[in-house]
Amino acid sequence: MPRATRGKGPAAPRSGPPATRDSGPQRIAKLLGRAGIASRRDIERMIADGRIALNGEVLTTPATLLETLAGVTVDGKPVKPPAAARLWRFYKPPTTLTAANDPKGRPTIYDRLPEGLPRVMPVGRLDFMTEGLLLLTNDGELKRQLELPSTGVVRHYRARAFGEVRQAQLEDLSEGVTIEGVRYGSIDANLERRTGRNCWIEMSLTEGKNREVRRVLAYLGLQVSRLIRTSYGPFTVEGLDIGQVAEVPREQLFQFRRTLK
Repeated sequence: MPRATRGKGPAAPRSGPPATRDSGPQRIAKLLGRAGIASRRDIERMIADGRIALNGEVLTTPATLLETLAGVTVDGKPVKPPAAARLWRFYKPPTTLTAANDPKGRPTIYDRLPEGLPRVMPVGRLDFMTEGLLLLTNDGELKRQLELPSTGVVRHYRARAFGEVRQAQLEDLSEGVTIEGVRYGSIDANLERRTGRNCWIEMSLTEGKNREVRRVLAYLGLQVSRLIRTSYGPFTVEGLDIGQVAEVPREQLFQFRRTLK
């Protein structure tokens, strides 16, 4: 698949005077995130690196309050007004990083995205070997909404694993579990089918901590050989081939955002 040319990585700037969706001053990191420049955390790093300026003066704090992004530049280039929020479903292939680039030279999702997309950011992450649904958006505020555990968006996974496990053990995960000092919240897990010592397990959760599914199943003595995220909220991987992208219809996205906490 051809390499994307949309401006990989979170810091690609845009041009033109902006406007915000909310009235009143807001933190610059929020405004830049909404404009699709990068996540708030990345923007804070960019400010620390001296890459963001206002009317030619380099900013030193992400606490800067602005009503608009007029006069703001990233790497010396003006920021474009925020576009309407859009969302895409992407079937992330295994052996790809959910990152803009990799010092080790491993392939990233941006190497697999098709031509023609605007600059997009992933909603959350899937680890290198995990495949399945990865949502992409051009809107930093939507990204943040979808990622926050407090929003309660449910992620569904199917895991193929080797080892012995009982349904009762999986049901205990609904109470949460602490592994090596990390607390994982309630997980709804069910044994889908078993063939010898191999089994498929369906899991639903709302936190999505780093490698959560793999760590919880390893805690139960299982070795995961394949992990697929099948849905994120109401959005599913259904109908997508590996590496394929499909935009979520605007009306569906609008109705979904109205349900967010």
